[in-house]
Parts: sequence; C-alpha cells; structure tokens
Amino acid sequence: MINLPEEKLLYSDIQKKLFYIIPEKWEKIYLYASVISVPNQKSVGEMYFYYLPKGIIKKKFVNGYEIPNIFNIDEEQYSKLISDVYNSIKLLHERFVNTKRSVWSSINITIENFKFKIEFDYEDLTESPFDSYERHVIWRYKHLQEGIETLGRKDKKIVQAYLEYESVQSPRKKDVYIEGVYKQPVKNIIDFEKTLTVEEAIAQSKAPESDKEKEKKKSGLFKKKNKIEDIIVDEDEENIGVTNQILNFKK
Repeated sequence: MINLPEEKLLYSDIQKKLFYIIPEKWEKIYLYASVISVPNQKSVGEMYFYYLPKGIIKKKFVNGYEIPNIFNIDEEQYSKLISDVYNSIKLLHERFVNTKRSVWSSINITIENFKFKIEFDYEDLTESPFDSYERHVIWRYKHLQEGIETLGRKDKKIVQAYLEYESVQSPRKKDVYIEGVYKQPVKNIIDFEKTLTVEEAIAQSKAPESDKEKEKKKSGLFKKKNKIEDIIVDEDEENIGVTNQILNFKK
C-alpha cells in the first residue's frame, strides 16, 4: 500500500507518544485500535495496548491502562495522554478518508526488534458476530500468546467460537506497513534512569515516601490516585471519553 509523507509523520507521532507513556524499559508493544463509521450516527472506536517489560527473568505483558495504579501516576492526567495517542490514530483514519483510499476499520501496531509494524484491517465491524469484549479476548489470545488453556470458561468459549468462525471464512483484505522505530531520544513520563520494574514499583508503593517521590508529586505526575470510573476529556480534546480499558470516542 502507498503511505504518504503525512501518514509517516503520524506513525512517528504515535511511536513517540507510546514511548512517552510507558514508564519503564520494554521489549515489545502491542496496540489495537478501531474507528467505526456508522451511517447517520457518530463514529465509535476503542483502543487498548500492552507492553512486555524488559528484563532477564520471564515477564508478563502489562495492560497499559494499569500503569497509573502500578506506578502511582495520576489517573486523570494519564488518561488524557492515552486519549492523545488515540487522537493521532483518529487523524490517521481521517487521512485515509480524505484521500479517498480504502478506509480501514481497525489497526494492530507492533513495536519490537527496532521495527514498527502497522497492520490495517478492513473488516466491517458493524457486521461482526463478536462484540467489543469478545474482540478484546480474541485479540489477547492472538497477539499476547495467551494459551486457550489459561483462559476462564467464558473466555475459552469465546476463543473456540472465533476459531470455528474463522475456519469457514474467506481471507479478509489486510495491508501491512513496516519501518524502523523512531530513533531520536524521547522524553519519558518517568526518566528511565529512575524507573523501577513493575515488581520494584509495587514494592516501593508499600515503602515510606522518599524525598524524590515528594518532589515528583509536586510536579503533578504523581498524585493521590482517583477512583477510575468514566473520565471525560474536555471538548477541545476531541470529545474522547475514557472508560476503564476502552477508549470510546465520538466524532
């Protein structure tokens, strides 16, 4: 597929924003986002992302929406940063619409081994037999190597239904674009030199506050956490609503 310079700039923008909001060294990042256009209605969409922390011992993928709780980062501010990532994805979708090309309904982004890979899927999600929750379960099974034997009864049935469904479907149209990762230094929400692993961060959260932590709290990044319910971004931030692990946006 043809990628215009404007799209490549957006790819770099998405990379930099993802790198910024992950507060520790990582090996892989996987992201899913959808933008669904419904005739005569407001567009809807969702996004979730996971990363694999870097380390010697075997790690598990971290759900990006759990970062505020793990690293004691203000949830409302962090949700706005996630919304900013989705804004860039929405702009990418609008680029395809405005240039009158085939318009994708969802994307999968993989960043690993110094490569940025984006896969475009053109499935009509309004006709999908699976709802948002089920697609999330299926996505984790496919991309995070979650074995079906590790799933609960409900999720296992979802994956089995998906495998049966796919076995009788014709291959869908997909496009893939790959480039080297953004190579310039990128500021991180927490400096890597001061960043702890997930395990260390959890342990530190139980320890008395240090002077450095007190200073970070003054800066506004680390604050007393708010209970996550529905965090709505102001209208000047594209009317994007954040509900737990799903970013629902209205166009």
